[in-house]
Amino acid sequence: MPSARQELLRLLAKKSFRLGEFKLSSGGTSDYYVDCRTTTLDARGAKLTGKVFLQEITKRKWRPQAIGGLTMGADPVVVAVAVASGKINGFLIRKSEKQHGTGQRIEGFREPGARVVIVDDVCTTGTSTIQAIEAAREFGFKIVGVMCLVEREEAAGRPNVEKAAASVPFISIFTAADVRKEHVRRKFGKLRTPTFAVSATCELCGMPAVTNMPRNRCAVHSV
Repeated sequence: MPSARQELLRLLAKKSFRLGEFKLSSGGTSDYYVDCRTTTLDARGAKLTGKVFLQEITKRKWRPQAIGGLTMGADPVVVAVAVASGKINGFLIRKSEKQHGTGQRIEGFREPGARVVIVDDVCTTGTSTIQAIEAAREFGFKIVGVMCLVEREEAAGRPNVEKAAASVPFISIFTAADVRKEHVRRKFGKLRTPTFAVSATCELCGMPAVTNMPRNRCAVHSV
């Protein structure tokens, strides 16, 4: 029987990962796209997300009073962890202060000085995670950990977040390479490596290609 972590990876590979040509919010382009919300808003995916994040938080002995992040990527993660724990509260951070009512930027749990964990679904440049870190500190929260579901390992995301987090650890549940490998394994199985590439070079970097399944790729970019 697969663990919650293994099952969550399989669900991300099935529901959230796509190969193709995509324009990213950072302005760059990529040959794959990860939309974690199709997993974190899935009934089973939400349960697994809450369980896996909670296991990691417990293992690291962070003991947060609340968990939160920038809307809307963090929203389903926050709710999933709060429900799974039964005791960790949730808060959501608006991208800007609302212009009506109390005008507050943080919704939900609001206790200055409380121990909190900042979460996000995908980290590429780290911009949304950094905005959440800055807003949480400005409010007066004590951040004890920063987490994301999938780290793309590009566009300087990790060093950007680690710089903003300072001494606070930044943890990713999975890397995009983890999800990509599982996606390719599920989709192509034994068909992804049997033939020599039609083109002599990788479409992404120009190095010698080793496969044309699903595109002409070198050893580094084949998964």
